[in-house]
Amino acid sequence: MFSTKERFKNCFAKRLEMMCGKRLQDSTTLDQYQTLGQMVREHISTNWIRTNEKNRSFQEKQMYYLSIEFLFGQFLGQNLLNLGVRETVKEGLKDLEISLDEIEKAEPDAALGNGGLGRLAACFLDSLATLNLPGNGMGIRYKYGLFEQRIVDGNQVELPEQWLKSGNVWGVRNSDQAIDIQFWGIVHPDTSSDRLEFRHEKAMVITAIPYDIPMIGAHTDTVNTLRLWSAEPSSNYKEYNLLTYKRETEAVSEFLYPDDTYDDGKILRLKQQYFLVSASLQSIVKSYRKAHSTLKDFHEKVAIHINDTHPSLAIPELMRILLDEEKMGWDEAWHITIHTFSYTNHTILSEALEKWPIYLIKPLLPRIYMIINEINEKFCRWVWEQHPGDWNRIENLAVIAHGVVKMAHLAIVGSHSVNGVAKIHSDLLKEKEMNHFYLIFPEKFNNKTNGISHRRWLLKANPELTNLITDAIGEKWKKNPDELINLTPFAYDSSFIEVFQAVKRKRKEDLIRVIKDSTGFVVNSDSIFDVQVKRLHAYKRQLLNVLHIMHLYNHLKEDRSAGLYPQTFIFGAKASPSYYYAKKVIKLIHSVAEIINNDPQVNDKIKVIFLPNYRVSIAEQIFPAADVSEQISTASKEASGTGNMKFMMNGAITLGTLDGANIEILERVGPDNIYTFGLQADEVVSYYEKGGYRSREYYQHDRRIKEVVDQLMNGIFADQPYEFEAIYDSLLDHNDEYFILRDFSTYAEAHKKIQKDYQNKAKWAEKAIINIACSGHFSSDATIERYSEEIWNIKPRDTRIILSP
Repeated sequence: MFSTKERFKNCFAKRLEMMCGKRLQDSTTLDQYQTLGQMVREHISTNWIRTNEKNRSFQEKQMYYLSIEFLFGQFLGQNLLNLGVRETVKEGLKDLEISLDEIEKAEPDAALGNGGLGRLAACFLDSLATLNLPGNGMGIRYKYGLFEQRIVDGNQVELPEQWLKSGNVWGVRNSDQAIDIQFWGIVHPDTSSDRLEFRHEKAMVITAIPYDIPMIGAHTDTVNTLRLWSAEPSSNYKEYNLLTYKRETEAVSEFLYPDDTYDDGKILRLKQQYFLVSASLQSIVKSYRKAHSTLKDFHEKVAIHINDTHPSLAIPELMRILLDEEKMGWDEAWHITIHTFSYTNHTILSEALEKWPIYLIKPLLPRIYMIINEINEKFCRWVWEQHPGDWNRIENLAVIAHGVVKMAHLAIVGSHSVNGVAKIHSDLLKEKEMNHFYLIFPEKFNNKTNGISHRRWLLKANPELTNLITDAIGEKWKKNPDELINLTPFAYDSSFIEVFQAVKRKRKEDLIRVIKDSTGFVVNSDSIFDVQVKRLHAYKRQLLNVLHIMHLYNHLKEDRSAGLYPQTFIFGAKASPSYYYAKKVIKLIHSVAEIINNDPQVNDKIKVIFLPNYRVSIAEQIFPAADVSEQISTASKEASGTGNMKFMMNGAITLGTLDGANIEILERVGPDNIYTFGLQADEVVSYYEKGGYRSREYYQHDRRIKEVVDQLMNGIFADQPYEFEAIYDSLLDHNDEYFILRDFSTYAEAHKKIQKDYQNKAKWAEKAIINIACSGHFSSDATIERYSEEIWNIKPRDTRIILSP
């Protein structure tokens, strides 16, 4: 149906009339989107079935990627691109006086993630399919995704993100593969047979219904699967108030990250985590059982990857299945479990290393808690045998200690591989945060620096730049992004630079229209587009950025003749609904923007833009337009970052601390093509070990700092007195945990250098092109090849192209 433009046009028109019961000229953009999506699904159905049949045979080892988040955004455009039919479709629709761009905009973002964790998972699934690797994802089909962000009087307001309002063209419901999951109840030991067994009685049963979404590889016949689980009431459960039961059941897959401030929210998050892993593990085992009579070699044919700590309960869940259902002994079950699981750690922030109170997990998951307790006792006994009398070591290593279950400890003990996501992050895990584990399990620890899909973030997001690169170095880089390094000589080619600058200008003008539609403000396309878009958290230091903007404002008000090149500061971020401090930073950004953007004395030099409801589809418009990429986290706090890679791939220059993957970007592009500032990781760690630093000394001795910090309290940027007191207190009374004042001076100096360098437009373009040339190293294809070879031990399938007619 996509073989020629004419055939596509005929098929599309007929399909729309059949699906929608209306003429083409009467159809809406949503009708057109759903019709085209159904056509794509039908087009790949033969290959999807064929890939699934290969999976079910378990002739080759395959991997399952468990993640609480999958942040895909929109599917249609990427699927058309991967199938190689986007131009045919675009031209065919144009003949029908329909815009493919408008159809793609009609698709709601699948916002099943909060940031880098979920976006990484999405890039990985794209790479797995493209590399013909047998790897499928498993997550939760949240009814409302994260949330839709509205800004009211400068404040974030959250609304349900209704991505399923008009259905979902990509997800196939498979009710015949439903899984029952048990919560609460009582577990009784049963000694009536010759082995100890356990009976789970009076449990509340929830049914998990799978919705399968095709993961289409680029120019290959491999179509892997993302399976998302939806929670529904079980027809087998009768012992509960029906309305209460229905509400509690549906809440499990309703919202991503429910507020866990109180116990009810904590219980719901625990339910979500066990719901994901139990449904996934039972499904995997059930499928494996159809091809094998025993699970004795399960780990030889199945690899299961835990994406951060959220799916760590998969470890005791597999033990439960092997012990209680397969009747294995502990040692055999534990051997299989360890060799099945691998774990990626994404953070060293203490609040992100999950710990669940025993008083919550034990009654909610009684059998699972018994198994975790047994894992802990056996592990602690083993440590004691290796280090007799070393109680301090056991306390630091225990899975259960001080009334909590430590999920990162569980993941490490129950996995054969533990990896960080950037070299510095992995080193910090080994040397600091997980040093006790590294000393006894050095063979488990390794690094896998994160990567991004160049198909999404360059080929799809920036077709103009894609065409320019292809004209210069040919097509090979699209399949092998390392070939981008061949672009390096063009950084010094004046004719190439001229075209590159025109491409960048066009993308800036595209973003200007988005900014005008979203905020009403008009910005200067000749200004420096300085961008910080990411999850809003104190350690990511959006506050450092806005305090510096306040300083620039003060400087311009004092000296209107100051030689400041025009600069547009662009923010995009969502704050967790219960994160009061982060929401205050959003309010501060808007208050500063309100003053600056409406002040004719300065607004030709600086503008501040906050793009509301930051999401993947808007990110695809932001990255190609950026000149400067703000990656300014407190050194040692950002595990890797992937936004830095997306900006780099689109020709933005990194302004960053020596943190996460910024360090590896520096190694690739060289110090002349990146702007670094601030404390280094070892200095930050040293300060923490000494109890911090004296932030008031910097406040008292730097006039710029004192002025902007005082402005948080004196009402210049506030709608009401003490509105930003929490931010003020964090900097002075709580001693500036994330070293914002300590790094302010070097950050300001780096900005001065950017101001000076940008004015040499040819030299700036040279830096940008070198960044693009070096960005292929950070492709998720390369990252997945390392995972597959060094952790999962999975091989590419033998493939041949088979596409539906």
